[in-house]
Amino acid sequence: MHRFIAAESGPHVALTALMHGNEYAGAIVLADLLRTQLRPRRGTLSLIFLNLEAFARFSCETPIRSRFVEEDMNRLWTNRSVSSSQEQRRVHQLLPYIETVDTLLDLHSMLWPGDSLLLAGPSPVGAELAADIGTPPLVVIDGGHMAGPRLIDMPHFTRPHGSARACLLEAGQHWSLDTLDVTRATVNRFLSVTGVTDASPRPVPASRIAHVTHRVLAQTGRFTFTQPYCSGTVIPERNTLIATDGPDEIRTPYDDCMLVMPNFRTARTHTAVRLARFEN
Repeated sequence: MHRFIAAESGPHVALTALMHGNEYAGAIVLADLLRTQLRPRRGTLSLIFLNLEAFARFSCETPIRSRFVEEDMNRLWTNRSVSSSQEQRRVHQLLPYIETVDTLLDLHSMLWPGDSLLLAGPSPVGAELAADIGTPPLVVIDGGHMAGPRLIDMPHFTRPHGSARACLLEAGQHWSLDTLDVTRATVNRFLSVTGVTDASPRPVPASRIAHVTHRVLAQTGRFTFTQPYCSGTVIPERNTLIATDGPDEIRTPYDDCMLVMPNFRTARTHTAVRLARFEN
């Protein structure tokens, strides 16, 4: 964790990367910021590498295995001890510091191909932050995971009438140069809109906002999509068959239904896909 404090008072802004050890585009961008010796013009800037133990296990031969050491760190952001895993210990180490952050962007990438997006949790201020960043232009709002709270779902960022805000970047497929470019552009935009740098944020087109309405969980080990859908695919007609789950059919519940991060290696009880509806 790297903390830089300006002479002029201001908010505490943070960038986090390596929540998952095989999603390292964000870590490259943070390392670049350290090399260029970026310093905030006011307030405090923190650059935080979250799961170093998982990243240390990365192997080009088996890249997926370094997602975590013992359990998914991005389901553990609570003060309640639910395990004694390496990830839980690291979360407990970081929680007091994260609770001093005013504005946070968590950097991720995707296993499967898809359009880059900004993901906001249930807090309106998180959605406003994502729309303010506006790069990439797609903002998806959801209620989190049943398995546990993500970093952006912490009470610190979601309590009613609170001012602390956070959102999450899904920059594209892991290990892609395009994903690195998107991450860099989003971080630069985030630094300008939060006032960390002197650069004035350039105007960007208004974000397109979608709300997750359904989280489809695999009920069997035979969940199969009808096509190799990419995240961001919009299905024009309601009742379109998109997958089967053993004997069950999965169909779109409304017109212009967007598929968010379909998972083609879904285990039983895990999220297979999220379905989202656009505002207006």
